[in-house]
Amino acid sequence: MTMATKQEIFKEKLQEYLGADKAGKGSILDAVCSITRVERKSAIRRFRTLQLRPRSWQEHRGRKKVYDHRTTAALKEVWATANRICAERLHPVIPEYVRILKRDGMWSHEEASTRLLLQASLGTLKSRIAGFENIKRRGGRGTTKSSDLKEIIPIRRGPWQNPPPGWGEVDTVAHCGYTISGDFCYTVQYTDVATIWTVLAAQWNKGEEATLGSIERVKTRLPFPLLGIDPDSGSEFINWHLKGWCDLHKVDMTRTRPYMKNDHARIEQKNYANVRQMVGYTRFDNPRHALTLNELYDVLEDYINFFIPSLKCVEKVRVLSRRIRKYDTAQTAYQRVLVNPDIDPKVKERLQQKYATLNPLILKQKCDLILRKLLKIPTRLR
Repeated sequence: MTMATKQEIFKEKLQEYLGADKAGKGSILDAVCSITRVERKSAIRRFRTLQLRPRSWQEHRGRKKVYDHRTTAALKEVWATANRICAERLHPVIPEYVRILKRDGMWSHEEASTRLLLQASLGTLKSRIAGFENIKRRGGRGTTKSSDLKEIIPIRRGPWQNPPPGWGEVDTVAHCGYTISGDFCYTVQYTDVATIWTVLAAQWNKGEEATLGSIERVKTRLPFPLLGIDPDSGSEFINWHLKGWCDLHKVDMTRTRPYMKNDHARIEQKNYANVRQMVGYTRFDNPRHALTLNELYDVLEDYINFFIPSLKCVEKVRVLSRRIRKYDTAQTAYQRVLVNPDIDPKVKERLQQKYATLNPLILKQKCDLILRKLLKIPTRLR
């Protein structure tokens, strides 16, 4: 029985206790002590305390409440604008989100609530966000198969050893729904190892030429030179079309070990965070879907790279049978580019000029609008 329940019992019996004679008070005390497991003298003192309290008295237990519903509402708006990321990634970028939304006249919360939101600790954000409703999407099917030509591409072994910007992991995401029969759309995702910069490209089916076109889109949209790609052992990547293109454009190519997803842990996580969380597991088996997906990705790339922070593991320590991972402060890909000394200052200046024109809420609204347009396109297989 909780203390609050015991208090309610004493309050309910108070008037009866005060109006009873000596024998009646003894009976009430016997009943109350039997139910609440409180000592008799403690019960008498509790009734006495309740009797002497003024009618206007209000009980205030615990710490003083600092963050009210208005602050929580402001946090929920920023959290939704950031595509419902975790508190660890959201906490460092809240001031920047608020600044941009204020700049564009899209922040309607009171100054007091805003001030409290900006001073909230990581623990406070975690406890508040844990109570927000979040959508968990169900899983899909895998489509990766090893290629007969995989021997032509060297295997990358071990973790990345701080490569320069331009080296990234590449993977495909299948938009097949519940079945892999027939043709459908794929998303090719590139994630830079050094800066976590992401480029997305949608294509119709998993053909070699379609995948080559997606890699060309990656090279075109990447703000710095593409130096190397590291796909899995799927046949869409391990073929002479892509290998010849990489040799022609002086792009190094390696691959991960077959069936070893931990070799691609970075891109595997981004497949969910960037693609599945936005478009889900719906089947897209109409060529028009690929065109609309690329229209979505033109906006989504700016939203992810400029406004969605990510954590990087900087150290792994083995303690007995456990591995303890330590992460850096959450930063956006744009912030990582600005502090990277290997990137041309002209590239940084161009990105800064672009960043000054962007707003995360507007980008998120554009993504949602294109997504609704995408879902209205009819599918061939229901």
